[in-house]
Amino acid sequence: MDSYLHRLQQAITSATRGMTIEQLTWRAEGKWSAAEILEHLYLTYSGTVKGMERCLQLGKPLASVPSLKQRAFVTLVVRLGCLPKGRKSPDRAIPKGMLPNEVIADIGPRITAMEHLIAQCEARYGARTRVLDHPVLWPMTAGQWRKFHWVHGRHHVKQIQERRKTVDPVSM
Repeated sequence: MDSYLHRLQQAITSATRGMTIEQLTWRAEGKWSAAEILEHLYLTYSGTVKGMERCLQLGKPLASVPSLKQRAFVTLVVRLGCLPKGRKSPDRAIPKGMLPNEVIADIGPRITAMEHLIAQCEARYGARTRVLDHPVLWPMTAGQWRKFHWVHGRHHVKQIQERRKTVDPVSM
């Protein structure tokens, strides 16, 4: 597995290890719970899986030609690792109520499936080829997709760790 996605899987596992259902489902007003954050991540991985599957089924990359602004944004997020705060999630990645135990059990295998498909696209179309458009960042290569998921996941793992510290299991 790619080092970015391996680190992502380890970070999620470490951040959630031993969390109770109460800890996973607790939320501050106006914020997602840890379980909802995990579901959001799971949905983004599912979207990447579907997109990479389409690329392979159609036998061609599905990326558009990026504008200068899109290239700059991909550079900011992927190359520099800066994820701007306050960005609203696309509707398809908003949590819909997946059970906490289900998302905990399914997120690791979803990352593995995503890596497998990204690697297939990279092998078929080349490492420098933009294979698929991201709904916010636009066209990215396979390597950029991996790094994006690491940067995005790391951002949300920090939120899960904050939730975990905030929730006192003794007071529940």
